Amino acid sequence: MRRWGLMLAAVFISATLIGCAQKQISAQPEQAVVKPSEAKKSESVTENQKAAVEQEGVAASTKEIGTRVNDIHFAFDKYDLDTKAKETTKELAALLSKTNAKVVIEGNCDERGTKEYNLALGDKRTNAAKQYLISFGITSARIDTISYGKEKPICTESTEECWAKNRNDHLVLTEGK
Repeated sequence: MRRWGLMLAAVFISATLIGCAQKQISAQPEQAVVKPSEAKKSESVTENQKAAVEQEGVAASTKEIGTRVNDIHFAFDKYDLDTKAKETTKELAALLSKTNAKVVIEGNCDERGTKEYNLALGDKRTNAAKQYLISFGITSARIDTISYGKEKPICTESTEECWAKNRNDHLVLTEGK
């Protein structure tokens, strides 16, 4: 009888350990919001390696074309498109409608706020631009978005002028497939 009790306890402990191990594997580490369909990340790399893999994934899946498009800039803590941003996005939509090019919208924020908050805000900014492009008939398959939060500043000074430069959606035109 004691033997059965020990075997039952061993099975229970084994099942518990296996269940805990599965929960640890399925937990997602904190990472940038990435939506390009080709980007695949390994969960076993460090955070810096993840950022590099994300950037390489976007770069490897697309080839940037020479056409320059202005960035879209945002007010502090905002993600809605102002008049100038709508004009820039409308110009981009006109360009995209004449070609088979794709666009990668990279959302950026200034240094203020937490990493998580800025990643979410960058994502909202990219989605605002994406939805506006879609309203002009550009298919969502031609638009990839990525939020870098505050990880890719253009300017590193802690001034309002510098922060304003960093609050943007950077638009990268790529070859369509």
